[in-house]
Amino acid sequence: MAAKRADEKAKYPKVFGQARKPAKVFRAGIYARVSTNDQQTIPLQIRALREYAARRGWTIALQVKEVGSGASQRQLREQLVEAARRREIDVVLVWRLDRWGRSVADLLTTLQELQHLGVGFVSLTEALDLTTPAGRAMAALLAVFAEFEREILRERVRAGLACARQNGKKLGRPATAARHASEIRKLHRGGVSKSEIARRLEIGRTSVRRILT
Repeated sequence: MAAKRADEKAKYPKVFGQARKPAKVFRAGIYARVSTNDQQTIPLQIRALREYAARRGWTIALQVKEVGSGASQRQLREQLVEAARRREIDVVLVWRLDRWGRSVADLLTTLQELQHLGVGFVSLTEALDLTTPAGRAMAALLAVFAEFEREILRERVRAGLACARQNGKKLGRPATAARHASEIRKLHRGGVSKSEIARRLEIGRTSVRRILT
């Protein structure tokens, strides 16, 4: 019995007089992404991510590989997000931040959702680990940069609209055929062809035909 108690003490040493519980084994979801013309680096990413998980004592619960050229293409990434929502993974592990996020705003949105779900996030190349206090402080800085990015976009839109007004361009939604329905019918009764009506009112011929049918 004494030997058994000694063995248990060795496995679970006491902290402040209380037996320490064994550390939770994290279930990691690995996400590797490359462009269409750079598929050779997928094995490199996977190997590095799996080695990192092994060093941390994490198990690999899900592994996703995605290939795409467009910045908006992150369809398979949703598999990891859904796994996080179902509480099937405890941490998301990626090679680099730009592999995961389309933009700073998109990156922040997904990180905030993972944080709300209690799921950690690690970017290997940037040494960003949101399972630690320092990593969570870094996420707060990302929020500042995301707001900065949104403000830049808003300024560009406002500048573009001001430039268009100065050049005499009409802004806002174009007039629809429905707003000209009575005029369309009047012109048609007067013998004006559908194509000529469309030209005069600056609307599509299909819209004119739809009103007259």
